Amino acid sequence: MGIRVAVAGASGYAGGELLRLLAGHPEFDLVAATAHASAGRPVAAVHPQLAGLDLVFGATDPATLADADLVFLALPHGQSAALAAALPSTVKVVDLGADHRLRDADAWARYYGGDHAGAWTYGLPELPGQRAAVAASTRVASTGCYAVATTLALAPLIAAGAVLPTDVVVVAASGTSGAGRAAKPHLLGSEVMGDLSPYKVGAHQHVPEIKQATGATSLSFTPVLAPMPRGILATVTAVPTGAADPREVLAAAYADEPFVHLLPEGTWPHTAATAGGNSCHLQATVDADSGRVIVVSAIDNLGKGAAGQAVQNANLMFDHPEITGLSGFGVAP
Repeated sequence: MGIRVAVAGASGYAGGELLRLLAGHPEFDLVAATAHASAGRPVAAVHPQLAGLDLVFGATDPATLADADLVFLALPHGQSAALAAALPSTVKVVDLGADHRLRDADAWARYYGGDHAGAWTYGLPELPGQRAAVAASTRVASTGCYAVATTLALAPLIAAGAVLPTDVVVVAASGTSGAGRAAKPHLLGSEVMGDLSPYKVGAHQHVPEIKQATGATSLSFTPVLAPMPRGILATVTAVPTGAADPREVLAAAYADEPFVHLLPEGTWPHTAATAGGNSCHLQATVDADSGRVIVVSAIDNLGKGAAGQAVQNANLMFDHPEITGLSGFGVAP
């Protein structure tokens, strides 16, 4: 037997992607998957792409999860903390929700509301020092999807002094799976197809997370719902300082990273190239008119933005090679 793994909230899109990755992982044994309304149903009845996975959804409660060595929490924001607190301290936990990402209790209250559950180790290994921190932790808060796309584009530039931490502007388009699986009228195919629509303009919950992870002090963030099932394309702009070349900074920061790729000059990221993988594609330039630095970032919001990132963190927590069970390559066409 390998490491016993359970997934709470496995009936959602991120949960389903986690099940797919874990089913093929050579070191993790998937022993339990839980759901609320789908408890008692076969996993393949909810996730037909997982036909052949002989597993039935259990109830989402501590008793179902406590025998695992590792639990992934793929629950709605605000629902992870109580469940995590009820698990034995011997169980390692990776939370895909927001409950333990923010260090600032006031920021939590402002963007999410309710009680602040406290911060865990932030699960973005590509940030300086975080790989070792994740490996040494038993509780890890995995990133938000918009946050990882933006942070990988921006954090090295701020750290190197190549751009100012003020006046950062981000416009990011996401596929509909980022909104979860719950039935909502504005996510119906007839509403989404042939349309782009902004939402939570000026008040998106990933803003404090991005500022915390990148060192940005002023951030304007506009998310856009795009007519595609998965993927994020983030355009990040900032004011240059002239202290360093942006492409050189990004190239140095990610030279040895298995999942982050600075594309050749003139080649721009697009979401389809990252679909199904745990990769982030980056490109940078300087705007010919405004002089602002522009970095474009593409990820699969269910891969590097959620399930893939969570597995990457779990690999580190159990001292496995970081790439175990993961691919940096997308699926095309």
